[in-house]
Amino acid sequence: MAYQAFKYRADGSVNMGSKSSGFGRGSAILALPLVAALLSGCGAKANNDTFDLSLTPVASSADSAKARQILVPEPTALKSLDSEQVVVRVSPSEIRYLGKSQWGDRLPRIVQSKLVQAFENTGKLGGVGKPGQGLAIDYQVVTDIRAFEVNASSPKAAVVEISVKILNDRNGSVRAQNVFRATVPVSGEDNATFIAGINRAFAKVGADIVDWTLKSI
Repeated sequence: MAYQAFKYRADGSVNMGSKSSGFGRGSAILALPLVAALLSGCGAKANNDTFDLSLTPVASSADSAKARQILVPEPTALKSLDSEQVVVRVSPSEIRYLGKSQWGDRLPRIVQSKLVQAFENTGKLGGVGKPGQGLAIDYQVVTDIRAFEVNASSPKAAVVEISVKILNDRNGSVRAQNVFRATVPVSGEDNATFIAGINRAFAKVGADIVDWTLKSI
């Protein structure tokens, strides 16, 4: 058995840590008292449960922008988030990946897809598209995923934070920018409970992003 932890130094560099093997059951429990085991490898391909963001954000804004068409590019993210792995933060400077679990695609692609769906579902825009679809665009909704994780500190919580810029596609100016964050308590310790918490946190952040964008354009 092996695991790998990621520690972020103050200068922004990454210490990948050392791979350890053969740790006993007791030491694993002392390291992190979670029923949901963190990522481990035993020399064979893991049979992971695959999860999606099952909750599409539902906006409540009364604002309409029928004369506007927007583009939603794929969000940017650090390498630790730009993958199919589910992040668990065990300290301010250390993350691990949730064992036997993965997203159905790279996280930024899933977030992009869900935001496009949320904007389309409002029925309050002239058009919503992704890069390469050929739409005549008024604004780009440019996002960066800052946090998308379960914080394993007590009390445990799912945390999602996304920064957003509304970019005028015709002159490159930033019309508005904001940061959206949601924290949802997580009471259980199984993988499905962790994923459910992340789902709820993202649904809140996504709805706030859509409402704010409709008001801003």
